[in-house]
Amino acid sequence: MVTQLVMCHTAEMTPEELGAVRGLMDEAFGDFTDHDWGHALGGQHALVVEDGVAVAHGALVMRRLLHDGRSLRTGYVEGVAVRPDRRRRGHADRVMTALESLAPAYDLLALSSSEQGVALYESRGWQRWRGATSVLSPDGVVATPDDDGSVYVLGGGVDLDGELTCDWRDGDVW
Repeated sequence: MVTQLVMCHTAEMTPEELGAVRGLMDEAFGDFTDHDWGHALGGQHALVVEDGVAVAHGALVMRRLLHDGRSLRTGYVEGVAVRPDRRRRGHADRVMTALESLAPAYDLLALSSSEQGVALYESRGWQRWRGATSVLSPDGVVATPDDDGSVYVLGGGVDLDGELTCDWRDGDVW
């Protein structure tokens, strides 16, 4: 079996490759929406490919997060998934290592974790955001208490107990 890590921008992927990755997301998550898919596009993708088939994926897209009076250029991790039959083989670690290598281009890396992903991120040094979260919506800053405790950051030298506000997007804002 030939396994390789592929890094590419969304714009470099063919429609067939994008379709295969979307299929991987659907298989891995079961409830992956069109909004979720849209959030994973427009940035750098890390793919673990086995014998020509994508078995793991993650993307790093640029977002703006507001914290302590600053707008932080943030690399936001989206769509980290491994095919169910290829889990527990280190593929998610390979994906995250590749995405984290892009950290110098950003003030901060951030993500919103499912309960299943917490152990992976914490084992890599990601820190849970302890403060309140909110979104800069079309109606102004709106608290997102349902997301409190699910946001993780890496780097940036930020106050983890302060408020963190994300930019607006359709679907899940975090």
